[in-house]
Parts: sequence; C-alpha cells; structure tokens
Amino acid sequence: MKKIHYNIFAILALFSALNTTGASSESPRYSESLDTSQLLVVTTNKPLAIIARAALGNSARVEFLQSASQSVHDLTLSISSLGKIQKAQLVVLLGDEVEPRVAKAVSTLPKHRVLRVLDLPFLRFDTESKQLSHDHQRDPHVWLDPQNGNLIGRAIQDRLGVRGQDIIRDVEVTRLRSILAPYVKRRYLTHHDAFGHFARGFGLASGLSIRDASGGQKGAKSQYLLRKDALANTVECVFVEPQYANKDAQGIAATLNLPIISIDPQGTSQPLRDEGYEQFMQRLVAQFSACFS
Repeated sequence: MKKIHYNIFAILALFSALNTTGASSESPRYSESLDTSQLLVVTTNKPLAIIARAALGNSARVEFLQSASQSVHDLTLSISSLGKIQKAQLVVLLGDEVEPRVAKAVSTLPKHRVLRVLDLPFLRFDTESKQLSHDHQRDPHVWLDPQNGNLIGRAIQDRLGVRGQDIIRDVEVTRLRSILAPYVKRRYLTHHDAFGHFARGFGLASGLSIRDASGGQKGAKSQYLLRKDALANTVECVFVEPQYANKDAQGIAATLNLPIISIDPQGTSQPLRDEGYEQFMQRLVAQFSACFS
C-alpha cells in the first residue's frame, strides 16, 4: 500500500513539475512579444489597426485580431487573442452588436480601456435604408470615409492622452477627390455591400451589391433584379475583395460581359505605419479608378 501511495505522489509531483516548466517556458515568449515600455493597443480588424497606428505613431504597439479569412460577424477569439485583450491598455472594436464575441471578452474591462467606434459622436452615417445591413444595424464600414477615419483617430489619441492630429490631411482628401471627380456618376457592382461610406466620403454614386453587408448571398429574385438594374444603369465593372470566394461575382460578370476589378477595403496588404491610413485611401482610390480607365 505504501508503494502505491508513493507512486501516486510521485506522478502528481512530476505532473506539477511539468506544469511549472511549461508555464515558465511560455512566459518569456509572451514577455518578449510585449514591450513593456510601450502601450499595447488591440483592435478587432485590420482597418482599425491602420487607423490606430497612424494616430499613435511609435508611442504604442498596435495589433489586430481578425484574420484576412474572417468577417467581423464570425470573428472567433483564440486563447492568445483573449490574452492580448486582457493585457491591452486600449481595445478598439466596432461595436457590441457587430462583434458580440469581442464585446463579451471586454465586458469585464474598465470603461477607459475599451473604445466602441460605432458609439462615437459625430461619426457620419447615411440615413437611407440602403445603408442598413441585413439585421438593421448601421453599415459598419465607417473607416472608408476619411472624415470618419480622422474622427476615430482623434478618439484613440484622446483616450490615450496622445497629441491630437489628423491621420489624413485635408489637402490629401481634396487631391483624392479630384482624382475621382470624373467618375462621380459612373456605376459599378460590388461583391458585397461595403462601399456606402466610401461613396459618400468622395461624392460617388452608390454601387449595386451582389451580397448583403455581412457577405451573405441574396435570393434568386434579388439576383434577377440586380442583373436588371445593372443593365439599366450601365454598370462598368464588378469589384471583388481578396478574402471572398468570387464565383458569384464571376458568374454575374460573365453574364453582363463586365471586367472584374480587385479592391481591398480591409487593407490586407497595407503595412501598419505612421502614414498608413493615407496610403490605404490612396490604394482604394487607385483600385476604384481602375474600373473606369
């Protein structure tokens, strides 16, 4: 009996030692990834990270949680993501209804460590029904309007006590508008309903969308009406995004004999840097203009 007890306690001691070793081996890796001399800001998606990095410069380390293959509606949080949220001095999310899993994860954090973008005052939204998503929420792609980009950047700066400045200059917005001026009445199709804020921000006509704001497929009747509207409005191209399978876009483009143009409203290829938001908008304008050139 004593021998059995000895073996049990030996196994428990070994198990405890392995756990202790595992914890100590993980700790340095996590510590190395977190520079304690900097603030850590965590955003849910890449565009908000682009804004945060442009707003804060080198005064903070900015990371984002959403991978290129995920949408805000199906964003899942890994153990490491939950750890980043708990360590962050500021977590920037779109909103509780749009990102419910993140909302739950930040629910225990102090209010000053959480910034909900869609709750910011003075953020611009269209009031037309086409700007509402499938579940009657406002279009969450607010970062595509440069005025909203500056508002979000200022809110992040204010929250962390960083000197306020615009992340895209008025002169640059004016220049980009001049590039788009020849196309303000031109019509286009988009893979999903994500460009309302971009169209309003630059005075462009609204595009027709193959899918709804969440990327969900529309019914057969809606698809038929879409093709009818596209023909009636002389649509000139179909915009597709890198992260979406585009079989339906290819199908409608072939039916209407339209070119397919790649456009990236998530900024998947945009590095996080001081001038990142200006560069992001410059790329979007170039990609949009490619439809009509």
